[in-house]
Amino acid sequence: MSEDSAPISPATRVAVPVALGIVVLVLWEALVWYLAVPKFVLPAPSLIFKSLAADYPSLLVSLWITLRITLMAFFIALGCGVALAVLSAQSRIVEISIFPYAVILQVTPVVAIAPLILIWVGLDHVDRALLILATIVAFFPILSNTTLGLKSVDHNLRDLFQLYGATRWQRLRYLQLPTALPYLLGGMKISGGLALIGAVVAEFVAGSGTGAGLAWRIVESANRLNIPRMFAALILLSVLGIVIFLLMAGLQNLLLRRWHESAMQRER
Repeated sequence: MSEDSAPISPATRVAVPVALGIVVLVLWEALVWYLAVPKFVLPAPSLIFKSLAADYPSLLVSLWITLRITLMAFFIALGCGVALAVLSAQSRIVEISIFPYAVILQVTPVVAIAPLILIWVGLDHVDRALLILATIVAFFPILSNTTLGLKSVDHNLRDLFQLYGATRWQRLRYLQLPTALPYLLGGMKISGGLALIGAVVAEFVAGSGTGAGLAWRIVESANRLNIPRMFAALILLSVLGIVIFLLMAGLQNLLLRRWHESAMQRER
């Protein structure tokens, strides 16, 4: 077995990125100190972590607001996307009726429709507007991936089900949905990150004010030239995105590892 094809242990998979991150932080700290870079231009990592510790209570409240909107948008997008994908797979008329509008929502920048959503919802319900905008961003990957999975059934299996007189519900439950599950999980990994991005971008556009999510903390810190706190909020956003991705990847591995080729654990 060549060196490139040798299996990599889980400890190595964790240790190598961590070591690289530590090296980058050390170089960052040293360069900021050596070049005497002002903290309002580029703060040192030590100053960022001090700001994170000092402003942790307010940042934690903002983190919870952003997380709540992200999760609500994700689950709404998941439910609506799967439901419409099932309808599209069962009826060609439904598919050609829905997909053009879904594509329009996908390709329209959220910053372009955010003012309109805010006017419709009202400035007294900014959280509702943020939820709508984040859901729009997260919706399309679920719909498109699930629809593709439902339509990717092996034609031989489809003919076998038809030969045995299976009903439409039986074909959906025992053939189409299991086939579509890997596609759905892949769409969920994309949608989870997009829900977070949608919530942040929507809040940037809405400018909902003090006490809102992490996006507003970033804007507020930039306006006050409190760059260390801005970096601290960015770190929390990055950590939240990583956690969402890891949860989706773990769910994918849990549901597929025993039967699907993409996640099966092979002994080497």
